[in-house]
Amino acid sequence: MFTLKLDNQTGDKLEITLSGEIDIASAPEFKTKLYDLVGDGKKDIVLFCDGLKYIDSTGLGILVGALKKVKLHQRNVYIYQLKDNIKKLFHITGLDRVFVLEEAV
Repeated sequence: MFTLKLDNQTGDKLEITLSGEIDIASAPEFKTKLYDLVGDGKKDIVLFCDGLKYIDSTGLGILVGALKKVKLHQRNVYIYQLKDNIKKLFHITGLDRVFVLEEAV
């Protein structure tokens, strides 16, 4: 079970908080909610993940899809406050080189 909450939507930025677990069972709902918020991809996406406990390859693929949408408009996905186990997954998969990973806000 996961929670996706839109915290703030300013001119060129969407701020979203993710928490819980994103896996193959919750992936379809996660994809629908995230892509609805991302829309045409004309805004930077800022993900706050301090409450995210787990994400599998399906969830990572959804994040990559969102990144592709925003990259079409020279935008980016910024990910803040990843737990060490999830940060390790980003490093192992090489996704730390395509997403902007930040420690603190």
